[in-house]
Amino acid sequence: MAKPERSYLSQQLSLGAAVFRDGLRVVRRRGPSQIQFWFIALAIGIGAGFAALGFRLGISALQSTLYGTDDVQNLHSFAESLPWYWILTIPILGGLAVGLILHRFTDDGRVRAVADVIEGAAMRDGRVETREGLASMAASLITLGSGGSSGREGPVVHMAGVIATWVSNRIHADGITGRDLLGCAVAAAVSASFNAPIAGALFALEVVLRHFAVHAFAPIVIASVAGTVINRLNFGDVAEFNLITPGPLQFYAELPAFLILGLLCGGIAAVFMRSIFFAEDVGNGVQSRIGLPRWLRPALAGALLGGMAIFYPHIIGVGYETTLLALKGQIPLNDAIVFAILKVAAVAVTFGGRMGGGVFSPSLMVGALTGLAFGYIATGFLPDMSGARTLYAFAGMGAVAAAVLGAPISTTLIVFELTGDWQIGLAVMVSVSMSTALASRLVDRSFFLTQLKRRDIHLAAGPQAYLLSMLRAGVVMRTTEDDRAADPERCAELIAQGTCITPSTTLETAMPLLDRGDDGFVPVVILDKDDGTPRLVGALFHIDALKSYNRALAATAAEEHS
Repeated sequence: MAKPERSYLSQQLSLGAAVFRDGLRVVRRRGPSQIQFWFIALAIGIGAGFAALGFRLGISALQSTLYGTDDVQNLHSFAESLPWYWILTIPILGGLAVGLILHRFTDDGRVRAVADVIEGAAMRDGRVETREGLASMAASLITLGSGGSSGREGPVVHMAGVIATWVSNRIHADGITGRDLLGCAVAAAVSASFNAPIAGALFALEVVLRHFAVHAFAPIVIASVAGTVINRLNFGDVAEFNLITPGPLQFYAELPAFLILGLLCGGIAAVFMRSIFFAEDVGNGVQSRIGLPRWLRPALAGALLGGMAIFYPHIIGVGYETTLLALKGQIPLNDAIVFAILKVAAVAVTFGGRMGGGVFSPSLMVGALTGLAFGYIATGFLPDMSGARTLYAFAGMGAVAAAVLGAPISTTLIVFELTGDWQIGLAVMVSVSMSTALASRLVDRSFFLTQLKRRDIHLAAGPQAYLLSMLRAGVVMRTTEDDRAADPERCAELIAQGTCITPSTTLETAMPLLDRGDDGFVPVVILDKDDGTPRLVGALFHIDALKSYNRALAATAAEEHS
């Protein structure tokens, strides 16, 4: 009698597997329906949440192993008791491991982070590099575990992008679906990393997707909540920083001080970002001049960091201990200024040496120290008209971070969620608005968009600026067999004059040629492999290029307003 039961169970399992396979084929062929997409968003949220949690625990485990402390939240205090040679050696060994990983698994020796995810959302249908992304995750884990001065949000965001890319490729997602899945993964990763579900969802919309389309909101929120649940299952329902309310804001009297603090933080944020770019340029120059192998570059940066940490261990790692002390007002004025300067220098060395990590956590530390130093001066100047100086530390933390990320909305909310205190909202909002307004004029909107601009990828101005670089002449051109093909004799004349392009030429390059010419088209040629002789294959017409560009703009607008 048992055999028929097993046979029936086997039939049901086979039927269920067949239904699943049929469903997967439908999703691949037609794309997911709304309900299916929400379940996919939930699954991605859980996966990205566990990945972010594992990354955070991995950093803690590596720091505990290398530095020999059980409490990584107080890492710099413990490091003060270590022998100087150990503080120096750990970042060097970490940098050497990072260099070898990046040299082996990336073409350019560069760590992938948030900027690459933004590029993937805008220009790669929501996909990011998988192999390089996994290598970057390992490199960032080692960097942060061995004392590198950066944050964990950059690698976490790109790691989430790798998960979303895998799912998008499995279901053959189109551009809109791929971007939405990417947003879901990023929201979950940020939420799981910082226990900030609201800010995680808004970060994905504001920074990565760079629009607030209604169709993307629900799945991103679902994924963000899933990521938060993963975090709270391990760490509990607690804020990242456990603080006492700093006291009431003296509304009318103190608001001008927070406006000034916002401007100061905007300038500090610009210095912070430009210091990183300067260090990268110096690193590139040194590497080129002395012929330094690229796998040794992170080790050299580790040596510089270790040397700084011997005297100032506050620069080690994410820096939450120093940030917390600043928010509690337990750092003297002179130390706050010195620590802020040294942290900027340490972050610049970390990024200039092509080690891993992100900029969000360091910007929180620099902002808190800047705000606290300003608070000492402001409350000392007019003590009877001032509230607690720690209010300025809160406001400074949000102001610098918002300016660096170019994300005033999500950063304001993440400061609230990191602290669990909603009573300081006015001070934070005032400072954030001023800092982002100033910093966005000193750099290209944000740290990430400026990074992309330095790679000749222009996203800050919007799709009208970068869509032309995504369209290729070979796709838009009329071939020589087309009924409306260009006059072959005139094409030969233009080719002889050197006025021609190849099928891989982007419309961004072709449009100036079309604007200057009077023919309304430019020949498209393929160069012979042997002698380089151009062979006519078609022509790109001005009207066709404009139509293609207009269709791309319309599709982007439709997605952003759907």
